[in-house]
Amino acid sequence: MRTALSAADLAAIDARLVATDELLARAYPGDDSSRQPVHTVYVPGDRFTPELTTVWGRLAREAVEAAGGLDAVAGLIGFDERLAAAVVPRVHVKLDREPIEDLRIDFEDGYGDHGDEHEDADAVRAARRVLAAEGAGFAPRSIGIRFKSFEAATRVRGIRTLDLFITTLVEHGGVPDGLALTLPKVSTVAQVEAMADVAAALERVHGLPDGRLRFEVQVETPQLVLGPDGVAPVARLALAGRGRVSALHFGTYDFSASLGIAGPYQSLEHPAADHAKHVMQLAVAGTGIRLSDGSTNVLPVGDRAPAAWRLHARLVRRSLERGFPQGWDLHPAQLPTRFLATYAYYRQSYAGAAARLRDVHDRRAGGVLDEPATARALAGFVRHGVLCGALTSDEVEADTGFDERALTALARVREGA
Repeated sequence: MRTALSAADLAAIDARLVATDELLARAYPGDDSSRQPVHTVYVPGDRFTPELTTVWGRLAREAVEAAGGLDAVAGLIGFDERLAAAVVPRVHVKLDREPIEDLRIDFEDGYGDHGDEHEDADAVRAARRVLAAEGAGFAPRSIGIRFKSFEAATRVRGIRTLDLFITTLVEHGGVPDGLALTLPKVSTVAQVEAMADVAAALERVHGLPDGRLRFEVQVETPQLVLGPDGVAPVARLALAGRGRVSALHFGTYDFSASLGIAGPYQSLEHPAADHAKHVMQLAVAGTGIRLSDGSTNVLPVGDRAPAAWRLHARLVRRSLERGFPQGWDLHPAQLPTRFLATYAYYRQSYAGAAARLRDVHDRRAGGVLDEPATARALAGFVRHGVLCGALTSDEVEADTGFDERALTALARVREGA
């Protein structure tokens, strides 16, 4: 068949789009195949012990037992008997085996200013305790520190704490596979560029592979969402971090306070918070940078426990429905509703998603004609359900026809990254 365009015409188009092709490959590689935690637990830097994960699991179970058991808590937050039967046994196992998926030892707001001598000692002690937890099998899948921000008043202290923590890890056992670092109160792209420089320098000094030290950015200042020039600086972080930015975490209360929202109305479901998170989603779509919602400081303790559990479960579900598969937990009693709400989210939507994926697998038209992009999203949804423990690989393969590898391929997740 004869076409009108010559090889020279096509070569000219390719030449025009070289920069575009390079940008898409560099800045939008897609998600990798690793498991994203459903939550991050924060504990002050001077209160972390190697056994903390098991202690939180025990306290979570005690809170549930005091309320009449996990079935009672499930009923309290609105589960019917059928949903509770599908979810509660899985959450029992979860609280026993892995009550914390991601732990951040906090040297920022949760720690405060203890003076340089004390913070130096606590940073070193925290690193040694992380290694002890790793050696004893108590450490969560991912663990690390949140150090102080790169604002002028705390920059030197934050970098010193990070340096002491990493240096102690390297000198006493090595950097854990699941190391996570969090840079808080980011206001400018330059602060992220500076953090990338610090990470590269630490790698160089300690002989670590290039890119080994990645970090999360906390979005908790309005300046990162809307800069003085009218653009969104958060959208520049994927390139500014030179591949080191692993996630964006929303900071509910700092962000709300910065906008003058009164304390009683500060919430991760405030419209201003939703706006910031929508911008975050747009900024990282396709980049492989992950998203985490913030926290609620209404804790399920004492007489307030039933209302706080209902609130927490509703907010966890709300975040999941809006595309934020992760959030923060601040108290052991929040763990039961974190997992109950998360597992219910995947279990309740699974049957419909599985049926649509079966139609994709069998290449037949079902009740919904899904575009390839929607099929990818369905595969990603089911895959997240498997990774967090709400679903099993066996049931997914039986219901959809896709084994784990095929599901990963359909979701266009990078394997082995």
